[in-house]
Amino acid sequence: MLSPAVFESAFNSSPIGKYLLSPTPEATILAVNEAFLKASSRRRGDLVGVSLFVAFPADPNDPAGTNEEELRASLARVRASGQPDTLPVQRYPIPVVGANGAITFEERFWSAHSAPVFGPDGALLCISHTTKDVTEQIRYERALRESENRFRALTTAGQVVYRMNADWTEMQELDGRGFLKDSTAPERSWLAGYIPTDEQARVTAAVDQAIRSGTVFELEHRVQRIDGSDGWALSRAVPIRDAGGRVIEWIGAASDITERKAAEEKLRESDRRKDEFLAMLAHELRNPIAPISAAAALLQRVKPDEALVRRTSEIIARQVGHMTGLIDDLLDVSRVTRGLVELERAPLDLREVLQDAVEQVMPQVQARGHVLSQAAPAGPVLVLGDKKRLVQVVANLLGNAAKYTPEGGRLEVRGHAVDGHVCIEVEDNGIGMAAQLTGRVFDLFAQAERSADRALGGLGLGLALVKSLVELHGGSVACTSPGLGQGSTFSVCLPCLAAEAASAMQAGSDAVAGTDAGAPLCVLVVDDNVDAAVMLSMVLEAAGHQTLVEHDARAALARARQSPPQVCLLDIGLPEMDGKELARRLRADPATAGAVLVAVTGYGQDSDRQQIMAAGFDHHLVKPVDMDRLGAILSTA
Repeated sequence: MLSPAVFESAFNSSPIGKYLLSPTPEATILAVNEAFLKASSRRRGDLVGVSLFVAFPADPNDPAGTNEEELRASLARVRASGQPDTLPVQRYPIPVVGANGAITFEERFWSAHSAPVFGPDGALLCISHTTKDVTEQIRYERALRESENRFRALTTAGQVVYRMNADWTEMQELDGRGFLKDSTAPERSWLAGYIPTDEQARVTAAVDQAIRSGTVFELEHRVQRIDGSDGWALSRAVPIRDAGGRVIEWIGAASDITERKAAEEKLRESDRRKDEFLAMLAHELRNPIAPISAAAALLQRVKPDEALVRRTSEIIARQVGHMTGLIDDLLDVSRVTRGLVELERAPLDLREVLQDAVEQVMPQVQARGHVLSQAAPAGPVLVLGDKKRLVQVVANLLGNAAKYTPEGGRLEVRGHAVDGHVCIEVEDNGIGMAAQLTGRVFDLFAQAERSADRALGGLGLGLALVKSLVELHGGSVACTSPGLGQGSTFSVCLPCLAAEAASAMQAGSDAVAGTDAGAPLCVLVVDDNVDAAVMLSMVLEAAGHQTLVEHDARAALARARQSPPQVCLLDIGLPEMDGKELARRLRADPATAGAVLVAVTGYGQDSDRQQIMAAGFDHHLVKPVDMDRLGAILSTA
């Protein structure tokens, strides 16, 4: 029989942590060996005689932790069954006192085995508890799993992964995805199988630089894809070094970035077309400004007679109309493409739409000597839409055809119903276009690609507007052309409206009666642009109205109290107090509360109109003022 000293020596010298616990729920520590003291950074006096669960309490900041609960349950099974019990590896943080005296819990992982120790009479004396600190092993396994996950994510993300020797003369695929193959001989020529000929010099130079410097290789370059087409790849390779710092191999990965490169090219192309558009915009705006400026200079330098005034005013009016059209096109496209246009839908006969559009563009058609033919349906073909906007669509297509067809050309507009849709086609025998342009001719800023001849004029917004308006109506657009010099055909398809639905929608609609011209009025004109205010007042006075002119809001308020006007034409962008606040104060003053307030402004967006109307205005006019519309407002004031 071995002496107790032998067993004590074996217990204390074991390289695995051991301690003896009382066979009670408190599990008081009766003895502990050196291995556990070292693993737990404890002294024997700190543990012996203390409950295991006091010496190593659960982390109060980890309420979801079950480590203490599981250990208590394991020891309870040993006491109840008299049989050993093994716990799988468990996370059991232990408290550690820091240099500042604060207690923190250090994450640890342990494997544990508890065995009963019986006395000669068979009674349970204590429980031998063996623990092994496996924290480093768990951390290693966790890091390995994370590394595997990163590698798996890398390859799943569409990358090919490979390794190369130090001088890149040998390549071995790690995950080639059917694209890479191991090199067969130690030579750099394996690169030629993946890189287009005209790209090889650039790639080789970048590889040589990486090898010389021993730094990470990273390059975007073209590649030959499996199907034989050219694509783009982002290649990265990291040098792997031995203990002495010498590069012994490279680990590389390549991502297919063909789609990203195509998107970048599309953005560059869009920027280029925007730049061309801005150049055209500057050109188009200068064209009408030049005769307006010349007319103003002429009127200043000579003594004008009635004929000269009439002629110059006609020129100014015509050029202002042209500028207004350009600006309206810009604003129209902005509103439509941002979804800010509300359609006034009603049942429409396609024949009326075509007729109105033809009537609108006939002056342009006749001026260029074109022959325009129509092929309208024999009977009613109904659509649900905004008549003004659909006429605008067809007129834009016809105007586009007239512009891009040399003088004396042939144009045709056709309309018919097929498979529940209304189809409108505008065909010309004009300059046509290349096949690659037909797919994007409806894009914004595409006009510059059709012709370098700026004598044709325009901003190229009409077709973009057509596309947006048709799509708002639930329809689609298309363009075909046999090629340059062979004409074009533009098509619009819209959903048909059944006759029964049209009848139901039309029932109960009211006719709108015209209005007669009204009596002379007292009109207050407020605009900080002195010339604009004076000219507008002159037009009003020529129509028989009395005008009061002011150039700032406070003076306008004082004048309105002194001589209350019946109508107020207010600019919005006034200094100090804007036109909206001026309108609110006029509404709040009993003397002017009932006046008709009309906003005359350059702010023409729908959001601007909503804010203006909310300030108390009755009407909203965009500069330059449409005099016919202003006359209609004054006639009902």
